[in-house]
Amino acid sequence: MAATRQSSQGHHLFRAGHVILLSVGTQLPFDRLVKAVDEWAVQCGRRDIFAQIGPSDYQAQALNSFAFLDQAAFAALQAEASLMVSHAGMGSIITALELGKPIIILARDHRRGEHRNGHQIATLKQFRSYPGVFIADDEEHLVALLDRADSLAASPQLSTKAPREFLQKLEEFVEQPDRPRRLSRLRTLLGRSGGQI
Repeated sequence: MAATRQSSQGHHLFRAGHVILLSVGTQLPFDRLVKAVDEWAVQCGRRDIFAQIGPSDYQAQALNSFAFLDQAAFAALQAEASLMVSHAGMGSIITALELGKPIIILARDHRRGEHRNGHQIATLKQFRSYPGVFIADDEEHLVALLDRADSLAASPQLSTKAPREFLQKLEEFVEQPDRPRRLSRLRTLLGRSGGQI
């Protein structure tokens, strides 16, 4: 029998096994993504999808949805998930890479009023060929990727620690005795070009 966990309100949050986690972040609703996943879940009879949908008015039919969840409970849900589906937020992408989970991302489109600017579309372009990150160009492509959920492979886990070489070089830079002189020179150069530091 699969294990379950409950929220403080008594709702079942997840079962051990094959769980999909949908996350839209905490700032804005992303009903286009939520609706596409929910309709797919209804069509496939899936009940193992848990969705953090933020400040949304969308009424999910098949998703186990909640607006927000405290950080510890959400981290536990992320760790339990076998697949993550998300907006193109860097926090979601980095977390999936750190946990070694495959992630499907659909960018919010600022032209549709889903965000303030097009940075999520730029994020998609940067991760298009990254192992373990699966780019959905639109809702139809998202559904095609969800249909392949069992075969989507994660990238190797991303380390949460910086390489020793990098830390040593950073320490050397910070500890350099002539650092104030270099900053002064940089300020002078930027001043000539109209920049600020």
